[in-house]
Amino acid sequence: MTGSPGRPLSAELSEQLLAVAVDILADEGWGRLNSDRVAARARAGKAGIYRRWPTMAAMARAAVRRFRLVVVPEDSGSLREDLLGLLHRWTAPLDREERAIASLVGAACHDEELRAALDDAVVRPLREAVHTLAERAGSRGEAIRPTRERLLAAMLEAFWWQRYRTAEPVTAENLVFVVDEVLMPVLRGAAEPVPA
Repeated sequence: MTGSPGRPLSAELSEQLLAVAVDILADEGWGRLNSDRVAARARAGKAGIYRRWPTMAAMARAAVRRFRLVVVPEDSGSLREDLLGLLHRWTAPLDREERAIASLVGAACHDEELRAALDDAVVRPLREAVHTLAERAGSRGEAIRPTRERLLAAMLEAFWWQRYRTAEPVTAENLVFVVDEVLMPVLRGAAEPVPA
């Protein structure tokens, strides 16, 4: 083999580049993310960007896959309270990471890498969170059928995208309404008491 493989990639520079990418996504949107802007803000060379990520979509995916946008709440003792805990974030304005994700939602319809980024950051963690809450409910004697669990995950995903589209927080009262009048009725018919 001839030639040199090049210098090892600096983890510190990689982190800096990803932080700049998130700032651009959050503050200016997907349409403004390009190698010239990232390189200028990070005071780095464009070659260093493309050695790490072949496209801006790959860079965006690397940046957002580390976000924790869906956080499983502590066990509250009831499915209703667990859902309120899971969705509590909706009552606050979008933070920097959420604004970055929101900037990708439209473009992800036309870009497989960006769809994968949204799957990494929101879809998969949300399904896992719903599964955890369903398992908790089952351990308390209120089993949820798999079809209802999948329906709940799909409904929450739709609400999540709506939050990113409107960028407006939900009031605490409206959050309670959504849980009590929309989500819980979907699950109520699936209750299967554990035999005594």
